[in-house]
Amino acid sequence: MTKGPVLIDLDSDTTTAPSPSEAAPVPELLSEPAPQGKAMATAAVLAARKPSALARWFWRLLMALVGTVVSIAAWNYTTSLIAATPLLGWAVTGLIAVFVLVALAIAVKEVAAFARLSRLDKLQHQAKDALANDDLEAARRFNDSLVALYTGREDTSWGRDRLKSRRDEVFDAAGQIAMAETELMTPLDLAARAEVEAAARQVATVTALVPLALVDVVTALSANLRMIRRIAEIYGGRSGTLGSWRLTRAVMSHLVATGAVAVGDDMLEPLLGGGLLGKLSRRFGEGLVNGSLTARVGVAAMEVCRPLPFGEGKRPSVRGIIRGALGGLFQSEKS
Repeated sequence: MTKGPVLIDLDSDTTTAPSPSEAAPVPELLSEPAPQGKAMATAAVLAARKPSALARWFWRLLMALVGTVVSIAAWNYTTSLIAATPLLGWAVTGLIAVFVLVALAIAVKEVAAFARLSRLDKLQHQAKDALANDDLEAARRFNDSLVALYTGREDTSWGRDRLKSRRDEVFDAAGQIAMAETELMTPLDLAARAEVEAAARQVATVTALVPLALVDVVTALSANLRMIRRIAEIYGGRSGTLGSWRLTRAVMSHLVATGAVAVGDDMLEPLLGGGLLGKLSRRFGEGLVNGSLTARVGVAAMEVCRPLPFGEGKRPSVRGIIRGALGGLFQSEKS
């Protein structure tokens, strides 16, 4: 029996085992795609989708049929109830009459909402025509229309007074429009920007912290609907339910058509630093991208709802909005 350690000679040509630093990276980490903001992209496609003519006729005919059947059933029910129990029958008839009046009031409200949105669109065209033709009188008429639009609003009282007092001090169309933008639109732009930042922060936070399927899509869609409606209200286009949906579809259709519902490291790099987006967790990266896309939607909604087109250098920067809305999230993640 041999005592002591056993020595085994290794051949000189034996290959040395690789060190851990030379090991190949895990393939799954390399193949994992960068965050693409799927929640916002899905919400934008859903909101921008326009129903086909066949689908529209289907819903129209269905609503007409259901309305006819319900009306006949209600008539037969109330007449038979009046014949059997007059007091109760007339009470039910009164309730139905009140319901019809409320429905008519809602319909009138929706029509008024469409009229307000149309008024904003007409003011935009009026301002563009005045600038294109360098028409001083047209620019002054536009300023008068803008003052009339915001009459009765306390948050615009100072700007309206300034615009009225300086009306005859400027003698060119561009100066008149620029004066309206400075005196009257600046506080409204700040309020609309705050709404965009709040919506971007909400979408980014929910997407990053709630890993449930479809929750991020529902949150993104609802937050953007609410944001667009609030922006319309800030600029004087208080919209109803149908008006808000139509406005949202117009904004989303524009973004989808122009390919703006796509964002990557190029937009977030000034805030995060080069390549940092790929080092973040998958959910956190998706949250940042969805928040950035929400900021893009907000800027597009401001352009659509604003009665005065943005002047040169006045359009809010999407990157600036992202920095203001999500800067705290980035700092907390990096610290």
